[in-house]
Amino acid sequence: MLPKKNVAVMAEPEKDKGLDISTEEKIIEAARKVFMQKGYAATRTRDIAEDAGINLALLNYYFRSKEKLFYQVMIEKFQQLFGVVFPIINNDALSLDQKIEILIEKYIDLLLENPDLPIFVLSEIRANPEKFKETVHVQEILRGSSFICQLRERRPDVEPIQFISSVLGMIIFPFVAKPVLFFDTSNFNALMEERKELVTKWVKTILKE
Repeated sequence: MLPKKNVAVMAEPEKDKGLDISTEEKIIEAARKVFMQKGYAATRTRDIAEDAGINLALLNYYFRSKEKLFYQVMIEKFQQLFGVVFPIINNDALSLDQKIEILIEKYIDLLLENPDLPIFVLSEIRANPEKFKETVHVQEILRGSSFICQLRERRPDVEPIQFISSVLGMIIFPFVAKPVLFFDTSNFNALMEERKELVTKWVKTILKE
């Protein structure tokens, strides 16, 4: 759960009144699975209904459209992907170096637990860029964070967006390119554990230049 003082990453969807929570959760769980496998465009509501073990009419009763159900899942996935960031970047008790170390460790741990998450989110952002510009407010939160202030104080010559893009790229790229780069996936987790220290070292080197 993000702190209340932060701007929400995505606006919460309106809940239908009178939902049977167990049925709703069953549908959402099926939607997570099918959307992650197929993406929004290739998914039919019938696919989700079949995976949930319910009929299509019941799914339509709870969620009136595929878009509404997808939005529900995307909120969850964005909170997973970005939710680890915001409590850390606005923690005034942490130094810039401490924030970087914690962010890198937590992000890699998150992606090791959810290796398909970055591919899913990036694919859907690319497929629906305008939709996400309207609903995702990451830039506003970053601009007002103490992390950006600390970065500007340390390296006023470094553009924050360039810095953040480089750090995220070093973390996320191995997961996206895993099928191509890592032919032996049995030791992938061990390599990513090692990468925590390597990325931290590289980032701190950038800040010292």
